[in-house]
Amino acid sequence: MPTDSNPPAHRRLRARFVAISWRDLAVSFGPVVLVSIAAIWLAVWLVQPAPPRTVTLSAGPEGSSFWNAAQRYKTILARDGITLNVLTSEGSRQNVERLADAHQQVDLGLVQGGVSQGLDVDGLVSLGSMFYAPISVFYRGPRVTKLSDLTGKRIAIGREGSGARALALTLLKANGIAPGGATRLTAYDGQDAAQALIDGRVDAAMLTGDTATGPTMGKLIRTPGVRLMDFAQADAYTRRFPYLNVLTLPRGVFDLGRNLPSQPVHVISPTVELVARDSLHPALSDLLIEAAREVHGKANLLQRAGTFPSAQVHEFPISDDAARYYQSGKGFLYRHLPFWIASLADRIVVLLVPIIVVLIPAFRLVPSLYSWRVKSRLYRWYGALIALEREALADDAHTDYRNLRHRLDAIEAAVNRLKIPLAYADQFYVLREHIGFVRQRLDAMNAGSWDVGRDTVRPTGDTPPMPGGQGARGA
Repeated sequence: MPTDSNPPAHRRLRARFVAISWRDLAVSFGPVVLVSIAAIWLAVWLVQPAPPRTVTLSAGPEGSSFWNAAQRYKTILARDGITLNVLTSEGSRQNVERLADAHQQVDLGLVQGGVSQGLDVDGLVSLGSMFYAPISVFYRGPRVTKLSDLTGKRIAIGREGSGARALALTLLKANGIAPGGATRLTAYDGQDAAQALIDGRVDAAMLTGDTATGPTMGKLIRTPGVRLMDFAQADAYTRRFPYLNVLTLPRGVFDLGRNLPSQPVHVISPTVELVARDSLHPALSDLLIEAAREVHGKANLLQRAGTFPSAQVHEFPISDDAARYYQSGKGFLYRHLPFWIASLADRIVVLLVPIIVVLIPAFRLVPSLYSWRVKSRLYRWYGALIALEREALADDAHTDYRNLRHRLDAIEAAVNRLKIPLAYADQFYVLREHIGFVRQRLDAMNAGSWDVGRDTVRPTGDTPPMPGGQGARGA
């Protein structure tokens, strides 16, 4: 028989008590870490990167109304550290072509209505209508009120590739006038068209958009013998071409002293939209509309204060960011913080959402998972202990108590080798006490000193009851 100085293997206490079980803690953190990584990845994927510091706008010919507007945008955006590169172009048509071409390094363009026919404009959105670009038809000779009255004349319709030319061709075609016919269509535009009309080299000049600058208009309206056409069919044009509007120029609007024009004049006008690719950063969208409001929001000869910019939809769908701006203005952060600080705070807020909604509740589960991991190692041996005891109480004359005793020794030896955090030492010793109780029962049953009833098993000697007041079978 073994001595106390050399106990059998199953009696040797090799259990290790530690302050914390790092393995269990790591396994408990595993699901939380996976959920956290997924939440942060989703947030990062949803968060827009920081706004670019440089954007490119395709405007128009240098000195045109489009070019001048773009230069004012550039000055305003520079206040917030944004550099606006302004490209010259032939006009609206080329601006759309550049935006539609993914290989062109262009982010924005000023585009008047009616020039995008035949172009693939998918992926382009509008930040709103910025200003009117009236179609001004100046002519010499008897009074003219319809474009069809110019049939057989010499008409300056703008240079190739310009928005003015594209729109002029559309309107003339609706009146039965097309290139190659009796009417001669020339490529003069802007100042060249005005001078050609003054010199008598053309009979009419159609100016619109970036070619109808203030000085050019003023020069023509004051030239003797040159008239500004009053569109008698103005309302019909707006029905046929939804991107057109009717504008009425009151008497004397150009020159009160000389009463020019001497009668109210009706003209038709598309609006000029600020068009962007749909990948434009939302923060830049707000900043650009703010700049446009400063440039185009004041009253002038063609509009009242506050008319532009506006969310009028013509050829391009209004972007979601622009629609939100026109409905509720700038976001809270951008109203109260400098642009770059607000942009950073905006992205941080989006990142904080998954942390608050997902990570905090997930990390609160870690203590429960850790506790379950540790206790599960103890509960596993309780299951084996109960199975062994039930086998012993099966009321079978052939019960092999020696085998049961060896199995119990194996259970005790395994328990004595457990690595348990100190916080759970009490449960460890309770399990060992229960193993000892079952051992006493097996020894007593083997010696025949237990009274086995039909429903319960009670010790006949002084064996202590199971902790908690119940036998193992009741457990």
